[in-house]
Amino acid sequence: MKKRILTGDRPSGKLHLGHYVGSLKNRVRLQDEYDQFILIADVQALTDNFANPEKVVKSVRELVLDYIAVGIDPKKTTIVVQSEISQIAELTVFYMNLVSLNRVLRNPTVKEEIQQKGFGDKLPAGFAMYPVSQAADITAFAADLVPVGEDQLPMIEQTREIVRKFNSLYGETLVAPKAMVGEYGRLVGLDGKAKMSKSLDNAIYISDSSAEVERKILSMYTDPNRKKATDPGTVEGNPVFVYLDAFDEDKSRVEELKKRYRAGTVGDVEVKKILVEVINGLLTPMRERREALEKDPEAVERILREGVERGREVAGQVLLEVKKAMKINYSF
Repeated sequence: MKKRILTGDRPSGKLHLGHYVGSLKNRVRLQDEYDQFILIADVQALTDNFANPEKVVKSVRELVLDYIAVGIDPKKTTIVVQSEISQIAELTVFYMNLVSLNRVLRNPTVKEEIQQKGFGDKLPAGFAMYPVSQAADITAFAADLVPVGEDQLPMIEQTREIVRKFNSLYGETLVAPKAMVGEYGRLVGLDGKAKMSKSLDNAIYISDSSAEVERKILSMYTDPNRKKATDPGTVEGNPVFVYLDAFDEDKSRVEELKKRYRAGTVGDVEVKKILVEVINGLLTPMRERREALEKDPEAVERILREGVERGREVAGQVLLEVKKAMKINYSF
């Protein structure tokens, strides 16, 4: 029996190249090695989009389009909508009794996100509790492994704490997941900022047209101290070369470009045009798959429906075992 793996995304718009190198590329590979579930975490998205649920609902289908575009196969990977799995909500309520509010608020990932969003004394209780909800997500599907970035490791450790507490109180019932840290971290933004992000408007999206990709790349931040093409340039931290390292499979060409850039024998425009060719070469088949599925909304609905059906089946069995362990499996 294959080990089970759970990954997921909040539905907050289309996915970009940062998502691709950070997780999507890995998921395409993992679906052949594991029983993979992808959770569309719409309930978690509502914790900071509660006044605009329509945005979340629309983004659910955008995510499915992007998943299929990059190569996720719904015959190999189960795509599940969080809000459609009522067992997750029930598990969340049980788990909230196993962790203190102070412990949740000490979670480094939660602390950072609370600060970034500037909640202050208006912090929604639902947002504060999302590590508990995430523990329910993971355990509802009995996931052995959870692929995450370094910044999400505290969330997995919190899940493991909750599992240990539950198992110590009620007997060995839940699977304690292990984190699987991706080989590639965050992708720097087009503007040289720390990460590619929709909110910072510094991203290339999987669904961008070839013309849009070219426009964005030709306007990319490079070496601010380089005034003309004959000036020696800095490669380290230069977004254009970060992207070439991440996406160009011709590594010898990349190394030669770096050498020439440092020596001042190649201009920014020439390097950027090579990057345009590389990125459009990657995205063209993805665009084609996405556009084909966009024309078949019934296929999208079928993918979601079948994913939810299997999700309910798996989560239902986990909840049954949880209630049995807690001795609240009433017979009436």
